[in-house]
Amino acid sequence: MTSYIENETEERFSFDVQEVTDKVMAAVLESENCPYEAQINLVITDNAGIREVNRQFRQTDRETDVLSFPNAEYPRPSDFSGLEEQSADYFDPDSGELLLGDIMISAEKVKEQARLYNHSEKREFAFLVAHSMLHLCGYDHMEKEEAAVMEQKQEEILKSLGITREEI
Repeated sequence: MTSYIENETEERFSFDVQEVTDKVMAAVLESENCPYEAQINLVITDNAGIREVNRQFRQTDRETDVLSFPNAEYPRPSDFSGLEEQSADYFDPDSGELLLGDIMISAEKVKEQARLYNHSEKREFAFLVAHSMLHLCGYDHMEKEEAAVMEQKQEEILKSLGITREEI
């Protein structure tokens, strides 16, 4: 499992971003029964940076907390069968890892939302990584039922890691 993290901002957190990312990534992959070692790219940016990417790729001219760019397409969420048939598109030729995709998180939104929801920045960051990882595994939240599934999975993953809303 590999996560490449780039922080484009001057923002710093009181927790180890790499460690939290890797723990959440591993927990999501385990909970989704991913049969492969996997790889993600995570960019920490500011509100202006994420707003620009949101405008370019989603035609939504506003900042957001997290953006997910899945590399693979799944017939159903976390249905990893058939990916090997397109190995050139989905697997790193050097490491053999499944290229799940890219995540972009606004550091400003992490701090703002942690204050708003009265929990730690670590909890907010972990939540956004879990949320995005589920998107990279094919989940969505456009419909009420889909949103409920994602919310339950996110909470279970964070709870399994001991990262709760009460953690300040």
